Amino acid sequence: MSLDVSPKLLAEAEAGDIREADFVDTVRTSLPYAYDLVESLSVRLHAGIAEFTDNQTPPPSEQERGQLLRALASDAIRGSLERHFGVALAFQNCHRVAAFRPEARDGQTYTRFTSTRAQVLNQSAELRDC
Repeated sequence: MSLDVSPKLLAEAEAGDIREADFVDTVRTSLPYAYDLVESLSVRLHAGIAEFTDNQTPPPSEQERGQLLRALASDAIRGSLERHFGVALAFQNCHRVAAFRPEARDGQTYTRFTSTRAQVLNQSAELRDC
């Protein structure tokens, strides 16, 4: 799954740097499920006092799952979403995404969430093909 890059943005990239806001808008329109999920997690995080918010509901289709995997597997996309929404994202499997406050990266909860132990404990037979 690729981003739907406008000719204008492509020309700007060929000429030099692009505005991150334009890149994030391309992500928003190209990967709407992933963008909306990260947005909702960040809204919930910033509205409360919890250390993190997470999604444990599988995407409704393989298309949405692909969007989520594409967004979180790309350093550029993931980093832009993190900066745009003011969060640190963590990803455990084909749908469990968590949003933390950026300063939490050095904390115990983030470290525990991203540990190999947590990864193993978060596996199940129905997720083998995701």
